[in-house]
Amino acid sequence: MGLFDFARNIGKKIFGSDDDDASEKLQAHIEDDNPGIEGLKVVVEDGVATIKGEAKSASAYEKAVLMAGNALGVEEVRADDLVAPAQTIEVTYYEVAKGDSLWKIAEKFYGNGSKYTGIFEENREVIKDPDLIFPGQKIRIPMDQ
Repeated sequence: MGLFDFARNIGKKIFGSDDDDASEKLQAHIEDDNPGIEGLKVVVEDGVATIKGEAKSASAYEKAVLMAGNALGVEEVRADDLVAPAQTIEVTYYEVAKGDSLWKIAEKFYGNGSKYTGIFEENREVIKDPDLIFPGQKIRIPMDQ
């Protein structure tokens, strides 16, 4: 599962399946904790979220994609018209599994569970509470920790 593919039946409930204003609600969700996107425009249709705008950084781009994709009802994010600078660090995307905690994920990727705070900080817009992650949720793992 790549950065742009998500589990449609898992995620944060932001809009209903028959919501006429799903695009507006998802856009407002991203804007609430805007990771650094200017001119944001979101359209949701048949489980596909299309994001347009200009990201201030590659990390902002990735976070906006994850914020949209981790919404219940979204199975794909298209961001061809979301302009961003190139990523300058190595980043891995991880899909949270049942029984995972940020501590366990940090142990897996960094060999040290106490580095979970770095994962949380890098995903602050995607994860609201480090104790509340869910199976199927996708997060960014910067490999320079």
